[in-house]
Amino acid sequence: MVSSSSDHPASSSELALREIPGSYGLPFFGPIKDRYDYFYNQGQDDFFKARIKKYNSTVFRTNMPPGPFISSNPKVVAVLDSKSFTILFDNDKVEKKDILDGTFMPSLSFFGGYRVCAFLDTTESNHHALKSFFLSFLASSHKKFIPYLRTGLSELYGNLENEIAEKKSADFNNNCDNMAFDFMFKLVTGVLPSETELKSKGPATITTWLALQLAPLGTAGLKYVPHFLEDIIHTIRLPFLVIKPGYNKLYKAIYDSASSLLDEAEKSGMKRAEACHNLVFLVGFNAFGGMKVLFPTVIKWIATGGQSLHRRLAEEIRAVVKEEGDITFSALEKMPLTKSAVYEVLRIDPPVPFQYAKAREDIVVESHDAAFQIKKGETIFGYQPLVTKDPKVFDNPDDFVADRFVGDGEKLIKYVYWSNARETEQPSADNKQCPAKDLIVLCCRLMLVELFLRYDTFTAEIGKQGGLGTPVKITSFTKAT
Repeated sequence: MVSSSSDHPASSSELALREIPGSYGLPFFGPIKDRYDYFYNQGQDDFFKARIKKYNSTVFRTNMPPGPFISSNPKVVAVLDSKSFTILFDNDKVEKKDILDGTFMPSLSFFGGYRVCAFLDTTESNHHALKSFFLSFLASSHKKFIPYLRTGLSELYGNLENEIAEKKSADFNNNCDNMAFDFMFKLVTGVLPSETELKSKGPATITTWLALQLAPLGTAGLKYVPHFLEDIIHTIRLPFLVIKPGYNKLYKAIYDSASSLLDEAEKSGMKRAEACHNLVFLVGFNAFGGMKVLFPTVIKWIATGGQSLHRRLAEEIRAVVKEEGDITFSALEKMPLTKSAVYEVLRIDPPVPFQYAKAREDIVVESHDAAFQIKKGETIFGYQPLVTKDPKVFDNPDDFVADRFVGDGEKLIKYVYWSNARETEQPSADNKQCPAKDLIVLCCRLMLVELFLRYDTFTAEIGKQGGLGTPVKITSFTKAT
């Protein structure tokens, strides 16, 4: 449905300047009302859809959780279409200092007392140094990606088969968490966590660490607990003390095992401790936290495609591997349906739903229909699950279409925004795009390749989506014929 070769053809000269609609309500009470609508009365998607309809605009003012008593200023300007959302990527116009989690910031105790790279703005000197450190590490580890992943995925599918044989179904999330953590830990340190004092406790430690930080942004969904009781988690910061022993053990395991990587950090002028706490964040929040949500999501959507999609994926994957003789980077590039299916998962169900920034100056933001002036210092918010279902960009945006990005559909890849930038752009030391963007896409593709080399089809039970992913149980595998 893109009618022009340009990204979004309407220009500011063609669009009327409109006052931003919406309201923040009464001080204190307005943010609480919006919080209840968001978590309990409407739910996330309908909270935004109702306001788009009410204001006849995809750009409007509202409050975002958590609000009182954690956030001193919950006011945001929401940008909820494919065009206006891209202002969040323009580092010349927006600032991303201490705004990763939105209108509040967790205690620095969770990060060893340091503002890790994700909380730094691109104008801060440490940002360039730390992002360069990450990118250099990933580039030097390039040849390890496929062999490490294939080993982990082989163990994953073997464990799932054994669990199905024993229990009639297998917990994909738990098994996948173990695989993902082992992969990232070994990539960073060169050893498995089982070879350190951490043993098998890594995934549980990081899950608790993540939950304590992010609790004010989610809901437990407890059916029989009154909302006013559950809402307490949105009014207080949960203490780091709960996970301090576990975090310290994780930190020590990386500090002791990633000595050569930390040596490189020191040579470039970084403090060893600061570099290590950033590695913990990279492994725990950026990588494991993302994989914990995304990998089950990939399996969920591929499962819904049924046997027809499974047959097409298996035929493509097996034909390419047979022709190439092995699974290589070039072989993966010759699998357009597999590639498209992964992008479609990232479009329809992005692993990080929220993006925030603050205007560096007075700026004009354009939606498809109007232009709006945002004042310097105002917080801008985007809810990606709606943005990447923009009906003015994608046909049947609410449907999972595995081959959406095949052939001419490739031109739509630039409207996939999951990595905090367009999918067609690349991370650098001077932007906020996910440094491991290409690695994450590779992981998802390789997960499907290994799946359909082993099996013709599979079935799964999909649970209700939560703050840290969707529960998925594998109920059957049909061996490859």
